[in-house]
Amino acid sequence: MTSTDFHVYRSHNCRELSASNVGQTVRLSGWIHRKRDHGGVLFIDLRDHHGLTQLVAAAGSPHLETLDGLRVESVVTVDGEVVAREGSTVNPNLPTGEIEVRVRGVTVQSEAAELPLPVAGEAEYPEDIRLRYRFLDLRRERLHRNILLRSNVVASLRRRMQDQGFTEYQTPILTASSPEGARDFLVPSRLHPGKFYALPQAPQMFKQLLMVAGFDRYFQIAPCFRDEDARADRSPGEFYQLDFEMSFVTQEDVFQAIEPVLAGVFREFAGWGRETPWAITEGAFPRIPYRESMLKYGNDKPDLRNPLLIRDVTDHFRQSGFGLFEKIVGSGGVVRAIPAPNTADKSRKFFDDMNEWARSEGHAGLGYVTRKGGEFGGPIAKNHGEAGMQALYEALGLGPDDGCFFAAGKELPAARLAGFARTRVGDQLGLVEQGAYRFCWIVDFPMFEADEETGKIDFSHNPFSMPQGELEALETKDPLDILAWQYDIVCNGVELSSGAIRNHKPEIMYKAFEIAGYTQEQVDSSFPGMINAFKYGAPPHGGSAPGVDRIVMLLADEPNIREVTLFPLNQKAEDLMMNAPSQVSDRQLRELHIKVAQPAR
Repeated sequence: MTSTDFHVYRSHNCRELSASNVGQTVRLSGWIHRKRDHGGVLFIDLRDHHGLTQLVAAAGSPHLETLDGLRVESVVTVDGEVVAREGSTVNPNLPTGEIEVRVRGVTVQSEAAELPLPVAGEAEYPEDIRLRYRFLDLRRERLHRNILLRSNVVASLRRRMQDQGFTEYQTPILTASSPEGARDFLVPSRLHPGKFYALPQAPQMFKQLLMVAGFDRYFQIAPCFRDEDARADRSPGEFYQLDFEMSFVTQEDVFQAIEPVLAGVFREFAGWGRETPWAITEGAFPRIPYRESMLKYGNDKPDLRNPLLIRDVTDHFRQSGFGLFEKIVGSGGVVRAIPAPNTADKSRKFFDDMNEWARSEGHAGLGYVTRKGGEFGGPIAKNHGEAGMQALYEALGLGPDDGCFFAAGKELPAARLAGFARTRVGDQLGLVEQGAYRFCWIVDFPMFEADEETGKIDFSHNPFSMPQGELEALETKDPLDILAWQYDIVCNGVELSSGAIRNHKPEIMYKAFEIAGYTQEQVDSSFPGMINAFKYGAPPHGGSAPGVDRIVMLLADEPNIREVTLFPLNQKAEDLMMNAPSQVSDRQLRELHIKVAQPAR
């Protein structure tokens, strides 16, 4: 085959060629990734979506000057002959590492200007530059690989959900504003002056209405829109989730349906970009009640790779020579212990630094006890007494060379500090399991909570969840003792989603909202579509919505969700590349019957 018989741009991509192609004439197109001049011989790495191929323009070649004059990231089409690399120049880390292409012809498709950031290499660059030139940033190997991973994960999720008997449906993007949850993105209506649509924070009500409409198993790779601040694991503006709902199911049915999907996806991509695939939770994911999670791990999204467990030691300090803890316990507070195993070789500075860290995070401090060869050290041990410390360590199962940290105060702040300390101690001592994905369900969330300042009862998690015990529980129990059929799925300390068995009975919904201070009229006006539908025969149903962005972030082992998102907004919810949000013309505002009120200075 001659070069004139080829497709106008390429006969192969930049990953395809191997030793079996030696001697062939080929055509490649791509970006100039790197250039190296070795004594008048020019070597070029040509890159396309698929990979890299090394080109060589020998001294005296009429094409050497053309290629040498181009900046990196210029786009070229090259004809040439595939030749074998000599033994010492073979690159075993590159799929095309056994060959190179000797250039016989060059067509310049597009010349690159001077780059605002490099594409070759993985040097860190300021976020504003990366986002302003995201089309260049996406050419970088790591980010390009992450976006490919995302696409493959979505395809795998879709296939696995269909294999589980789910059918994909698309729910509306323009809908009504909801008084619950985060802040809405509003869309003004041209045809209805003064009225607004909202972009959906989630397809929650629509998917429940699908169950009422008789569709048994729904799913959707759903876009969601929330006007909230950015976090490392949350994009401002929009995100995607694997939204699903099922009819005639219990909580356990939901777990059994989605566990194989998530475990299967993580198992499929556990080796993505890695020499050794990461381990994954085998069998059913552990079920951990909310209150147990708050006690043992200090939060409701525990990282089970960390073996440390927090223990309540309040009773040990009710009568103690350590006056500070005795006073805290006497006024209704708690004391939580965080083990620090095998720290006999640690200096006092290790423990003091932990205390300073706690203070820098806004806490009163983190108490500690040291122990070396069975001998206790530190002010707590000195004042609590040898016998008291021996009893405490026996209860905790700690050994003669184990230290211990203590978080004391009101229950919730003490639990949170203990949770942060558990994470930090596990990291500092190298105890956290590496190369693994560890899943769990957090179950039995409280249905209601009381405001710490006013005592007002409100929903703690999801107002549309079915209370355990249904109407009888709402009518006979203390609201703070009522549990809900609510659950979160967690992986490596990251909450992937919340879910619930839904409250599908109007009388139970009215009563639940009444306890939280809402009248029946308020429920009817706030959620008219759903409450009305439930009056015409609704099946028991439940579901969840694991976050696609967070799943990919974990699989790619990235610390920030922007690294797995094509065109993310910055921390201020701005698109620096497209200059959004932007002002619009007066004509557009008049069409929408809107006047802009500038904020007061």
